Amino acid sequence: MLSFKDITHLMRNKKARDEQGLFVAEGKKLFLEAPRGSLVQVLMTREFAWAHPDLLEQIPGDVPFLDGIDESRFASLSDTRSPQGILTVMRKQTWTDPIRDGSASDEEAPLYCILENLQDPGNAGTILRTGEAAGVSAVYLTEGSVDLYSPKVIRSTMGSIFRVPHIVVPSAKETVRGMKGLSVSVYAAHLKGNVPYTDCDLKGGSAFVIGNESRGITDELARECSGLIRIPMLGHVESLNAAMAAGILFYEAARQRRNRED
Repeated sequence: MLSFKDITHLMRNKKARDEQGLFVAEGKKLFLEAPRGSLVQVLMTREFAWAHPDLLEQIPGDVPFLDGIDESRFASLSDTRSPQGILTVMRKQTWTDPIRDGSASDEEAPLYCILENLQDPGNAGTILRTGEAAGVSAVYLTEGSVDLYSPKVIRSTMGSIFRVPHIVVPSAKETVRGMKGLSVSVYAAHLKGNVPYTDCDLKGGSAFVIGNESRGITDELARECSGLIRIPMLGHVESLNAAMAAGILFYEAARQRRNRED
């Protein structure tokens, strides 16, 4: 059984999460949506356990469980201002790369997202959540991006972390080349984009590249993409929040695909 110190270390230290293959999720929703086989340990405050006896039945018998924690002690573990009273230690999800293993070629019209050096936890989590809703097949992140298993990202995914394949890659450029080799069109959201996103044919295999919040994508990666696209904007706005931009692009692809089916 992990100690309070071990759990705190997991929450605060990416290296510990990587080495142990574990992460920590807070809240009732994430506990309920987590695959039962991924549960490693569950902690609840006394008050939460008394108020939710039904949840106790959903903890596998071989998973260590603590339900006598007082609220002040639990608050010292929590990463939130108003903790719900439940915290779950889980194993990380394991996903294979459909580009490298060739399974992408079996999907009729995959839709991918590549995040290059994205740093904001809220953006990363929202992109996974929106991606699931819009039908994204997988999300790729470069090694310099935010850790998807940090507590803030986990919370903002609202459970999508368990269902959307996500792969960390050393080189976005090589990933783009692999996608293009499988006839996937790769479009980069770019300030210098010369094609409105609505003018792109997204009914076939497609991918969107979203860059760093302040710097955008690198010139090297931009040269590898099939095209640079833009989201037309009025007023004095130069760019949108990364998650907002990704959502607009995802749903344009979803719209075109629905119309194709109709």
